[in-house]
Amino acid sequence: MAKTSSDKLWELAAAEVQSVENGGSEEGGGEAVGERTVFLMGSKAGGKTSILLRCLDRDEPAKPTLALEYTFGRRATGHNTPKDIAHLWELGGGISLSDLVQIPITPASIRSLSVILVLDLSSPNALWGTMEKLMQAAQVQVEKAASQAMQDGKSRAGSKHQMTVSSATRVLPKDYPDRELISPFPVPLLIVGSKYDRFQEFSSDQKKVVSKTLRFVAHYHAASLIFTSIKSESQMSKTKSFFSRLAFNVETSKTISCDPSKPLIIPAGADSFSQIGSPPTTNVDIASLHARNPKDLWKKVFEHIFPPESLSEQKELKDPAKDPQYSEPQIDAMRAQKDQELEEYKKNAAKSWKGLDLDT
Repeated sequence: MAKTSSDKLWELAAAEVQSVENGGSEEGGGEAVGERTVFLMGSKAGGKTSILLRCLDRDEPAKPTLALEYTFGRRATGHNTPKDIAHLWELGGGISLSDLVQIPITPASIRSLSVILVLDLSSPNALWGTMEKLMQAAQVQVEKAASQAMQDGKSRAGSKHQMTVSSATRVLPKDYPDRELISPFPVPLLIVGSKYDRFQEFSSDQKKVVSKTLRFVAHYHAASLIFTSIKSESQMSKTKSFFSRLAFNVETSKTISCDPSKPLIIPAGADSFSQIGSPPTTNVDIASLHARNPKDLWKKVFEHIFPPESLSEQKELKDPAKDPQYSEPQIDAMRAQKDQELEEYKKNAAKSWKGLDLDT
């Protein structure tokens, strides 16, 4: 029986829905998807919110992030065309709330997910620990979400959908620099060194150590790297360019800067181990560090120059209610009163129990 025009219309509609489910293309990754997810994490009070607001052109004061916050951005792709949407998640509290990465990183978001790691350049002693723990937590969750997406794909009919899910994580081109020596982060990653204006006050040797170390980490994980300050329009303009690439698939500028005396601007794939060189080992005996691999060597050298904060100084609070960043005087006073009443109740209950004359 010949197909009617309505039958063809339904086929076109079904094909369009399938295309959206596959990430916007027949092969599941060729064209830009209409919706993307960007997850921001990083140093506590490192300027994540301020950077995000500037990238979204929102003229409003930045407020401390309460655990995990969501917002979104839109970008028109043309006249009378649907707007691209970026789902934006921001994790507060530094490393203390890293368990919350499971909320924005899901099987549903994994195919269009990017991660932005904001590191406070003015606090180098906490830099490596923050970077290491947050990247590890995000990577574990990404791999878990990708695995779940793969299982969901296998449970559905059609090899096309399975192929789309299997390509959820990154595959680098064959000509990527040092491709056989690096360990790429499973989704696009942008490392942002914040508070560059304060970082400029450091000595040239200190700036060289931080710059070379972050260049190594970024290249080792196939990430882009940029140093910025919300006090500089020029630096924020370049940061916004990198952000727009992740959020809306907008092409970034070709600017590259590897000079440690200037803000670093290094897109993924534009650096190499030969250009970075060896770790800055001034007054450091490499043989005594007993490093297991190149990354471990860079870590030991960096922490020898910038000793990490002690656990007591980090105050890794698992309960946000005890974090002074989220203080609410009236609520905290009521909570303290209720806690005191609870303790009194426990004491009275214990006395009543001890006073009972139990028959044996």
